[in-house]
Amino acid sequence: MNAEIKNLILQKIESYHTIIISRHIRPDGDAIGSTKGLCKLLRETYPDKKIYVVNEDYSDYLAFLGGEDIVDDSVYDGALQIVIDTGTADRISNRNYNKAKELIKIDHHIDDRPYGDISWVEDFRSSACEMIADFYLTHKDKLKMTPEAATYIYLGMVTDSGRFRYEGVTGETMRLAGALLDCGVDTEKLFANLYVDEFETLKLKSYVYDHIKLTPNGVAYIYMDDAAQKKLKLTLEAASDVVSELSAIRGSLIWLAFIDEKAKNQIRVRLRSRFLGVNELANKYHGGGHKMAAGATVYTQEEMNELIKDADKLLGEYKKTHGGWL
Repeated sequence: MNAEIKNLILQKIESYHTIIISRHIRPDGDAIGSTKGLCKLLRETYPDKKIYVVNEDYSDYLAFLGGEDIVDDSVYDGALQIVIDTGTADRISNRNYNKAKELIKIDHHIDDRPYGDISWVEDFRSSACEMIADFYLTHKDKLKMTPEAATYIYLGMVTDSGRFRYEGVTGETMRLAGALLDCGVDTEKLFANLYVDEFETLKLKSYVYDHIKLTPNGVAYIYMDDAAQKKLKLTLEAASDVVSELSAIRGSLIWLAFIDEKAKNQIRVRLRSRFLGVNELANKYHGGGHKMAAGATVYTQEEMNELIKDADKLLGEYKKTHGGWL
């Protein structure tokens, strides 16, 4: 079945002169890597086609990957829209996506609210970039990979899998990553951009370590209020990324980062976990996502405290019924 869908997607790509590629709001490495990687791959293969990456927001953290395209509304007339790494249509970072003639969805999230004329969803994949790598290898006889395209795709695989540590990473994941490396990925340069910290970032980590809190059952959480964000001169994206600093506490299997979005009168929530899922908890609080990596939104301090209590209860029940959880 998936082979048929991949063949159909290639047929659609070949039949359109104009192709617009988009991803989800609040982009991560997988969203940016998959869209830019596919764009570079298709531009190399079909130099006569007009292929654009169009989105309405970006990530300061991944600014080294370069900017994106700006197109006139008329470009959508008779065009093919491809949306990658976006579970639901309301999270597409392109308000004009539905002006295109046809829409293809390529995604690795649970398909709760399907959309698109053609939908290729494999929720067992560790990243959308893994799917793009698979798409390339399936049609290797027709598609032309470049070191630049391979680097974008490999970046998404690395970041969305936690450097190949998270659940969902399989032998196939590693074989696909190896195939990209064979295409000329400069891993030294890539990892330097991803993992060498600015001095200000070290100050942020120090702040986080001073302000982490733990619930009775071991949920680690931090609240980055508006004052802290201004003091540390953080972008919203940088403030959200602090959740990754909570993951190394022994006995803590759920981590929550609450980021005040004062301009919108809401608090963004990032949920991460080890061994047990947090996606259903995120669903309860206006969000969703992967089993162990999800996002949500709360609107008051009281609602934030309720989420923390629910997470603590969830973790407590898990520890009572499971062993080997560190």
